[in-house]
Amino acid sequence: MKERLITQMIAWEWDMFFRVPNVGGQASCQMDPATFKIMRHSMASAWPEELVQSYCDDLAAARQASRNLMTEKYAWMMESTFPDEFKRIAGQLPGIDEATLVRIEEIVAIHVAWKVEMASRYPVLSNKGRPVHTSEDTRYDTSFETYLRGELKTYSPATIRAYHAHTLRQRESGINGVEVTLLAQVQAYGYASLDAAERR
Repeated sequence: MKERLITQMIAWEWDMFFRVPNVGGQASCQMDPATFKIMRHSMASAWPEELVQSYCDDLAAARQASRNLMTEKYAWMMESTFPDEFKRIAGQLPGIDEATLVRIEEIVAIHVAWKVEMASRYPVLSNKGRPVHTSEDTRYDTSFETYLRGELKTYSPATIRAYHAHTLRQRESGINGVEVTLLAQVQAYGYASLDAAERR
């Protein structure tokens, strides 16, 4: 059941992602469904089924309302990367209640700490990804922190509650959630472990 949900999730996300407007035409990543599938499957495979279901419900509701959550995600990122432009479009984005914003920031803080830990353990792999902190954002490079915050702001309060609970459970169990996702990514590319990928 979870795998079917993930397959549906990726199909709906790709449809939205492919239609995200981009200055100068479609970006190269919008022409690469294989990489998109690996990245999104790696993320969702680390989630419990109830979280995947909740997010699928969000996507279904967005489709029904003719909302593109991928477009909204990149719009939220502009709060850091293009603040002047963001001020002009902020009123078009759905409002977020205070309790949800608090949970989002707690999720982001935990994941940033996990990302920093992974950077110290796997510097080669980490250097191939985004910079970690919002303070490192530029107009041309969006950090892990800003990307995650932007994505979470497109989730419903119910999905954020489920994601928050999942994140806290991982932390309490000594699990680095970023490591779990990264392992799924490198395995999708044929590596047996993070250590093997780091050596290559």
